[in-house]
Amino acid sequence: MTHNVPAARAEGLYKVYGYGDTAVAALKGIDVAFNQGEFTAIMGPSGSGKSTLMHCMAGLDAATGGKVYLGDTELSSLKDRDMTNLRRDRLGFIFQSFNLVPTLNAKENITLPLDIAGKKVDREWFEHITQRLGLDQRLKHNPSELSGGQQQRVACARALVARPEIIFGDEPTGNLDSNSSSQVLSILRAAVDEFDQTVVIVTHDPKAASFADRVIFLADGQIVHELQSPSTEQVYSTMARLEELI
Repeated sequence: MTHNVPAARAEGLYKVYGYGDTAVAALKGIDVAFNQGEFTAIMGPSGSGKSTLMHCMAGLDAATGGKVYLGDTELSSLKDRDMTNLRRDRLGFIFQSFNLVPTLNAKENITLPLDIAGKKVDREWFEHITQRLGLDQRLKHNPSELSGGQQQRVACARALVARPEIIFGDEPTGNLDSNSSSQVLSILRAAVDEFDQTVVIVTHDPKAASFADRVIFLADGQIVHELQSPSTEQVYSTMARLEELI
């Protein structure tokens, strides 16, 4: 894929939940592009539509209107099976709850998506990311034997191991203490800077957002502001002013 095509983009994206009188518009005609090799954070108050936006962009939720593209692929045109394959082959996911399989050790959890897809693990790449994540001594441990920070690093490695086109993180540091949180964010930053990955996270934490190249602010289902190379202070002050920006 060439660098001039965004890794993912939405055009006139609408998402409505419910019907008739009870219908709620979670997204109201959003246009946004996530560039390749860029780290984007999505922020906004509760109910602003930030998780809905990510779920629509990642094909986890179907849009009500508008179009979502991953590279050149328009998602609404895909059959269920093609969508499943696309999510498996082209996307990486990191969730707030680490979503590790308790009966598998760290190494097995990391390679699980590739094993399911029947694909070979690139040994050199696997060793590189597990060392970079400080997991090389923990690979035989089951999730119950790992700290929360270590479990989330396993989830990061799992997202990186297949070299996806784009990694989506839904509050990836939401359950972590500040030290573990910084480690995970440093890894996502390195994934962009060193591995040329594309990373998009939803977060409510201004410190987490300050690791990103840009921050998009949602309010009431619309993008109301954007910051480039943000500092923690800029993110705080923008969050405080969001009501005025609507």
